[in-house]
Amino acid sequence: MDVQPQNQNIDKLFSNTTFYIDFYQRQYKWNDEPVKRLLDDIFYKFNEEYKKFRELSLPLDQTASKYSWYYLNTYVTNNVDGKLYIVDGQQRLTTLTLLLIKLRHLAKDLNSKLEGWISSKIVGLSGYKTDFWMNHEAHKSAMQSLYDGIAEENIDISTGLTAQNMVSNYGLIASRLDYELTDLHRLESFVFYYMHRLVLINLNVEQTDVPMVFEVINDRGVKLKPYEIIKGKLLGQISKEELDGLALNELWEQQVGSINSFKEDEIDQFFTYYLKAKLADTIGEGRKYDRDYHRVIFSENKLKLDHNPTQVKHFLLNDFKYYTNLYAKIYAYYKDADSNTGFESVYYNSLTEMDNQFLLILSACSINDPQEDDKIKAVAYELDRLFCLLQIQRSYGSNALAVAIYKISIEIRNKDVSQIRGAFDKTLMELLTEARGVEATAPLSYGFFKETGIELDKRFKRYFFARIEKFIADNTKMNVKHSLYDLVQNTGSVNGFHIEHILADNQENLDLFGGDEDKFKSERNRLGGLLLLKGKDNISSNNETYKKKLKTYANTLYWNETLREDTYTKKLDFSNMMTTYKLNFKPVADFGQSELEERHKLLFDMASFIWK
Repeated sequence: MDVQPQNQNIDKLFSNTTFYIDFYQRQYKWNDEPVKRLLDDIFYKFNEEYKKFRELSLPLDQTASKYSWYYLNTYVTNNVDGKLYIVDGQQRLTTLTLLLIKLRHLAKDLNSKLEGWISSKIVGLSGYKTDFWMNHEAHKSAMQSLYDGIAEENIDISTGLTAQNMVSNYGLIASRLDYELTDLHRLESFVFYYMHRLVLINLNVEQTDVPMVFEVINDRGVKLKPYEIIKGKLLGQISKEELDGLALNELWEQQVGSINSFKEDEIDQFFTYYLKAKLADTIGEGRKYDRDYHRVIFSENKLKLDHNPTQVKHFLLNDFKYYTNLYAKIYAYYKDADSNTGFESVYYNSLTEMDNQFLLILSACSINDPQEDDKIKAVAYELDRLFCLLQIQRSYGSNALAVAIYKISIEIRNKDVSQIRGAFDKTLMELLTEARGVEATAPLSYGFFKETGIELDKRFKRYFFARIEKFIADNTKMNVKHSLYDLVQNTGSVNGFHIEHILADNQENLDLFGGDEDKFKSERNRLGGLLLLKGKDNISSNNETYKKKLKTYANTLYWNETLREDTYTKKLDFSNMMTTYKLNFKPVADFGQSELEERHKLLFDMASFIWK
């Protein structure tokens, strides 16, 4: 590979070369911070030199030649089929062009004879046509509008992020230059300084293997996201004609944009889950894709994408397109509490941070899977069920579950939806047996559930009672009083939800357990002795006797209100729920050992239906 460095000032940089933005380049993403920093650097140096030399009785171009030069970093180009593409540096060069456009308008306003010179650094002849030296082909309309002096609010920025940032940053640049360059002398002094004393170094990489160029440039220190490197290494294998004919660059941008619309750079997470889902059979293999997955793809070459343009085209048009669409679909349900009936479990998993559902759903689905919706529903439900049944039977271990996820992935990978429940049940029974030290005979047993309580993770306890609350609401045709998100996630002292003991730690309640302090503490900590209360309700009833607490439970959550007698008065839907599910609900006037056991058993019964 031949790398040819060359010093250039702005006058030479934008003189007779059209710079193209290649397919693997990022959009123009600079926001106000790097633009302000660049302006600060340029004007700090200019203002120092201007004070020093402004009294010289020399022509301004000769005066400017005495200014110290200022180094503006390196940009990298690659010549392909007679066109010069910017591999690295388009953020800075685009910003420098925006600066030139503002200088042109100032020169025109102040009747400077330098207007033509400045204009020639923005646009010039390229073959038979006049074009911008910085050739953002897809966003030429926005650049032309800035050049023509169109008001920012009237400029079409619908072509995307590049156009949006060009217009936004131009406004920032215009404001700063209006402040700094208030008269003709300062303006023209700055123009000569800008053209002649700002220096960049061009590295022209003579290399036809564009993916290699991109990888080398990244190793040079340019911080690119893994998916940006992947783009260069994949699309760089395909001829320009096929890229245009198959619209592969447009396909990439559309799919990446769809996923990144949920969260910045979420596409990197997609690739991690996708590779684990399709290629990793163990947690050890999966860990290889957690960091430099973009390197592993090509070093392992399991997808056969290295120097294989035919396979790259097939991958992009099929696997990449289908699975990114699937991922976006899952993510929509993941973020939406009101998703369509049947997909609620995808959202439930987001509340408990069971994000491995993405991996497992991608594993289960084949390209254009006719069972796609059924598999999304099944995997999401089974993962929530697996996680919750392990938790409430005191058998959950994060490491053990992480290992088990890959075992499940293997068993459901591209399989029929009918095999999903069996794979999860097998794993559930194995994990229960391993955790409890005795063979598990059922997915949920009261013996494993009996002592479960306060030791559970705080968020999971809130989630458990939130699901109990939704079960009651759904089966009594009532709306939940608070969203599941609020019940699980809100923890503030005023509006947050907290776990409270029904039995306060006092002598009166201790006597209910024969004065046995150890028994009292263990019993009051069981789920049957706990409630979920809003901050102020929790604080107000914290140390009261049970009878006083009972009054404060009115108008709280449905589960709390079932302790009160008025909950059962003329409530036909509630009675129907009790009959349908054979649930032993009843008011509790006095709360002791037997009542706590009954409430705990009632929670068990409802959990059996929720995670059946």
